[in-house]
Amino acid sequence: MSIATFGPGGNGDLFYADGGKSTVQAPGWVKRFGLDAFEYEAGNGLTAGESSLRAVGEKAREHGIKMSLHTPYYISLSGVDPEKRLKSIDYIQKSLWAAELLGADTIVIHSGSAAKISRAEAMALSKDTLGKVAEAVGETSIRLGIETMGKINQLGTLDEVIEQCRVSPIYAPVVDFGHLNARNVGGAFPDTDAYRRVFDTIATQLGDSFAQSLHCHFSKIAYTSAGEKKHLTFADSEFGPLFEPLAEAIVKERVAPRIICESDGTQAEDALYMKKAYLSLL
Repeated sequence: MSIATFGPGGNGDLFYADGGKSTVQAPGWVKRFGLDAFEYEAGNGLTAGESSLRAVGEKAREHGIKMSLHTPYYISLSGVDPEKRLKSIDYIQKSLWAAELLGADTIVIHSGSAAKISRAEAMALSKDTLGKVAEAVGETSIRLGIETMGKINQLGTLDEVIEQCRVSPIYAPVVDFGHLNARNVGGAFPDTDAYRRVFDTIATQLGDSFAQSLHCHFSKIAYTSAGEKKHLTFADSEFGPLFEPLAEAIVKERVAPRIICESDGTQAEDALYMKKAYLSLL
């Protein structure tokens, strides 16, 4: 039986406190820490060269760490400026190039903004961009993940991400439970059933395989009426969501997601907490 896997998004404070200098050390460090996965963060731009990316990928294979890559934040699937929007195709292609060197099986792409135009117009633009990306990329073994988002003026509800994924089979949802929680004042996940509905909706709308191997992000996130405000650590007791009901949902649904923790500086420690909580239920 396949089981869920856990890891940090990027290098947290403890990595550097333990003497970590470079991301090439991250896969070995993550393995020694007791985790299974690592998401390479290129949100501010992909600046590493081929040799550096290849070295990280080699270390990941050596230590059996499952790799993914977060694409640059400035990718604009729904941008109103056609030139800027279509540059996203190049940025995504470059991200796929980097992912191949890293041995990553998934890249994560933000859904797009609906701040200056209607949601319907933003969705139409994003789907047009995704269609052009699919034409440019062709067949690929790397999943292009579209992420649920935390701010109300962003595209990125679960239904919107599912609609975007229908553009081409190369797309798959990336569910950020903290983001979905932040979109709903009072929280979106009061219990195990609320988490189960996410997996059931994806299975029904896209197919069982998408739910079975879902790529996820998880962190506690502070929010306002506008949605996401700030990523927190598991030490926070004011905002959610709680992980334990998600662990129960994963076991009851018999799915094997990869869960990347994006806590603020404690992503490795909080990922290990999640892994232990999940394993205790098996």
